[in-house]
Amino acid sequence: MPFWYRPATWAWLLFPLALLFKIISLCRRGLYRKGVFKSYKSNLPVIIVGNISVGGNGKTPFVIWLCEKLIDAGHKPAVISRGYGGKSSAYPLLVDENITGKEAGDEPLLIYKRLGIPVVVDPVRSNAVKYLEQHLPVDIIISDDGLQHYALQRDIEIVIIDGKRRFGNQHVMPMGPLRETLSRLNSVDFLINNGEQHANEHTMLLKAQPCRRVDGHEGQLTAKDKVNACAAIGFPARFFDTLKQQQFEILKAVGFNDHHAFVKDDFAQFDTSIPLLMTEKDAVKCTFFAQQNWWYLPVSAELPAAFEQQLLSRIKDIQC
Repeated sequence: MPFWYRPATWAWLLFPLALLFKIISLCRRGLYRKGVFKSYKSNLPVIIVGNISVGGNGKTPFVIWLCEKLIDAGHKPAVISRGYGGKSSAYPLLVDENITGKEAGDEPLLIYKRLGIPVVVDPVRSNAVKYLEQHLPVDIIISDDGLQHYALQRDIEIVIIDGKRRFGNQHVMPMGPLRETLSRLNSVDFLINNGEQHANEHTMLLKAQPCRRVDGHEGQLTAKDKVNACAAIGFPARFFDTLKQQQFEILKAVGFNDHHAFVKDDFAQFDTSIPLLMTEKDAVKCTFFAQQNWWYLPVSAELPAAFEQQLLSRIKDIQC
């Protein structure tokens, strides 16, 4: 909702609904903390990577970075997700090469293709955790999103913050973009700022990698080329800005709704003689009908070495 990120006095008309949302949110969390609502405690460490605002904040690049660091440290991580945007005939769903984005959702499929580690999708995340405990040799579980999924207990909470948009007007939904009040940030373990420096927050930078063809074939697309672009993420403007920073000249840029289920007809609006650039998250949904001049831009997260050591030390303490 654009009015969340700019002054809009009429938004106060939504205050009664926001107040109701806030009361329900606080009561719900309190009932889980008191044990009135039951929650599942895994025998494996569980790390939640989430946010308190809606829209894309950069969770998935951070999850990939975290899993890579855990693997380098000798761990066997697995990822769980609710699989937003996907629908399977059965859950839990273990992602493999035969699973599509329509079944698993785009983020779980992207993570699996990047890392090749176990990724399990289930709207009830505790069921995904139980599946991993029973069937796969993993020693730590990362939840992609799920900060507000209190039916699953967690050992570490990490919140990703959009460095540019931050918290908008700082109100809860539907008056603002927040899923919980800002006070919730006082109880999490780590705050990660995507793209900016801010006090008490660890800065994450997303570094663009060489473009790759969506159809999986080899090829090269150089900067300064004229391209079209599309993005179905929470904040498409960030992707388009990244392309401009890479010195691509964008002739046409089209943003779709986050998690948009692409079909071939969506691309009829683009000139087929001009390369089309998209995000890696979108590319995993377009593989089967991709044209030769469709490309995606992989990005990799970079975080301070001091934060990496601090996090790995915290994980070691949990496992002891």
